[in-house]
Amino acid sequence: MDLTLADAEDFIVRAHKKAAELGIKVTVAIVDAGGLLLALARMDGAPPISAQVAEAKAVGAAMLSRDGAGLAELARDRPGFFSVADRLVRMPIVPGLGSLLIRREGTLLGAVGVSGGRPEQDLECAQAAISSS
Repeated sequence: MDLTLADAEDFIVRAHKKAAELGIKVTVAIVDAGGLLLALARMDGAPPISAQVAEAKAVGAAMLSRDGAGLAELARDRPGFFSVADRLVRMPIVPGLGSLLIRREGTLLGAVGVSGGRPEQDLECAQAAISSS
């Protein structure tokens, strides 16, 4: 079972809806289990750098099978490993709130990364994105 483009677009719509409710502008990235980008959408007015940050959050989560909070803990507890890990994937890894794993029936399918709001707002948008996955 793989994520489809339709799945990714649904996740993005839910995350953008939550961002609008919060009064923020965000970018949402959806990657597959291998960390490859399926879809990326930046709301009008979202910071330009949020596109790169959202993708880096999602890639890190997928590649290390940890959500953003888990990545931040790993970066804090094992900085040597973390500094090498992000050189092993195709882009830097951004730890912190705003990325979550996408699972169905216990299987890791990919990850969502959100950037543009405060960390806790990015997390709320990511949670909204995967709320029915």
